[in-house]
Amino acid sequence: MTRPAPRPHPVRPGENPGAPLLAGTGLRKSFGLTQALEDASLSLYPGEIVAIMGPSGSGKSTLLHCLAGVVRPDAGRIAYCGQDLATANDTRLSALRRSEFGFLFQFGQLVPELSCLENVALPLRLGGWSRRRAEHTAATWLDRLDVADLARKTPGECSGGQGQRVAVARALVTGPRVVFADEPTGALDSLNGERVIRMLTDTARETGAAVVVVTHEPRVAAYADREVVCRDGRTRNLGGPE
Repeated sequence: MTRPAPRPHPVRPGENPGAPLLAGTGLRKSFGLTQALEDASLSLYPGEIVAIMGPSGSGKSTLLHCLAGVVRPDAGRIAYCGQDLATANDTRLSALRRSEFGFLFQFGQLVPELSCLENVALPLRLGGWSRRRAEHTAATWLDRLDVADLARKTPGECSGGQGQRVAVARALVTGPRVVFADEPTGALDSLNGERVIRMLTDTARETGAAVVVVTHEPRVAAYADREVVCRDGRTRNLGGPE
């Protein structure tokens, strides 16, 4: 398939233009007696889209959550722009999740009491934006994802595919450098799933956001630049930069 060329975010002062934007190295994580990750590693470069594939229970979602700073690994290092997230405090991690990281989940996780417009505006409001400015920007993103007509509807009034496109808008509204997508099409039929992943990856390439997408579906992974296979808590790169 023909893909738009990525437009990476500008390199910030002090950053190495050839270095990964985000890199997890030697990651280990256990939940009780269950070893979820065992020496897993992944590097993500600016503007790159990477698919993490693997069977259920292979550790791929745990890897994504560790890279995003949602779960702390038991061992290993996670470097974002040269800073170690594995040892960062909660305040720093919360700030990253509000401004530089975007999230997209299998079931969208939209707030049911809020309208679609308010859901998309929520990350901006949490970042201190005024309601008027946040909702104006949110409306722009809903239009961009072809769901402007849902602005005043609640998530319960939307179909699964519509709701997931609203969730894509919410994930991208802050202009994140990295979007973490965990099985974003897992609850959708093939037609809606194809539309959502195409919109996510095309829009990310237009804005320069890097994307880490967890999936077990080859048709979703086909939209990525590179695939990483996770099996028994270990990773194997299938092409592109290590």
